[in-house]
Amino acid sequence: MKIVKFLFFISLFLVTIFTNAQETLPIYSDYLSDNVYLVHPAAAGIGNCGKVRVTARSQWSGIDDAPSLQTLSAHTRINDNMGVGLILFNDENGYHSQQGVQATYAYHLTLGRLDEINQLSFALSLMAVNNSVDESSFTIPDPVISQITQSESYFNADFGMAYHLKGFFSYFTAKNIMLSARNLYNDDYESLNLRRYLVTLGYYFGEGRSFQLEPSIMAQSIERTGEKFVDFNIKAYKNIANAQLWAAFSYRQGFDNAETEELSYITPIVGVNYKNFMVSYTYTKQSGDILFDDAGYHQISLGFNFLCREPRRSGCPNINASF
Repeated sequence: MKIVKFLFFISLFLVTIFTNAQETLPIYSDYLSDNVYLVHPAAAGIGNCGKVRVTARSQWSGIDDAPSLQTLSAHTRINDNMGVGLILFNDENGYHSQQGVQATYAYHLTLGRLDEINQLSFALSLMAVNNSVDESSFTIPDPVISQITQSESYFNADFGMAYHLKGFFSYFTAKNIMLSARNLYNDDYESLNLRRYLVTLGYYFGEGRSFQLEPSIMAQSIERTGEKFVDFNIKAYKNIANAQLWAAFSYRQGFDNAETEELSYITPIVGVNYKNFMVSYTYTKQSGDILFDDAGYHQISLGFNFLCREPRRSGCPNINASF
């Protein structure tokens, strides 16, 4: 019985820590699957096609109640300058889950000729999230949580900017800048600092050829904990008839965090674009001295492009769709 109590309180402690660190939509390597909007709101409507993307991610295969994430995103340009986007997501981790909806408005300012890529973009996303914890399977009543399942809704906002010049692309996003108070685990409301800052830089080489390369880097910093992460990415494209094969490799490294291990991940991705459809598979493997499990993280992404317009001169695939 003492062991059961010990395991219960350890589980509650871990869930509480996770929830306090929980910050709306988790950031993985989805953006490399032609899904930049999932990370950077300034990508809403930025290209010559509207895009719908569906992702399903499973972590720690073979473990009960392991983390999982499903997202549905769509964005498009509605006139020469404005873009809109929408994201729905469901994120589960053991007894804790969150569901959210995010709406984005973006404005794209053309700085050069209309047929060329020299564009500055701004965007604001507003988000509503519902957090819940389910103790229906707990074997011991919890003195802190008095109900079988309880939930708490809160609101948040992200701000983003982007600049594109021919094959060069860059993004900046400040996430969780307007987190409202919540009291899912406490009698008193608390205001959490979950602000995170992201910068992406990259260049697209070989446009118009049958083989192209796209190196990029994404750096992110968490204000409250001081954690920093950098993704080093390389992506290759190969045109074959009326399809495009592509593969990406990402290495994520954590820096300057004395309290926790500096995590590192390797992520290979393979995909194919056929006409207006896209499908990809992502595998992520954690490396380091401390591993939760030897199993990797698996993700499937499906996409569809719609309302496509004539592509402009030059530009990375996020600007000019392949077909």
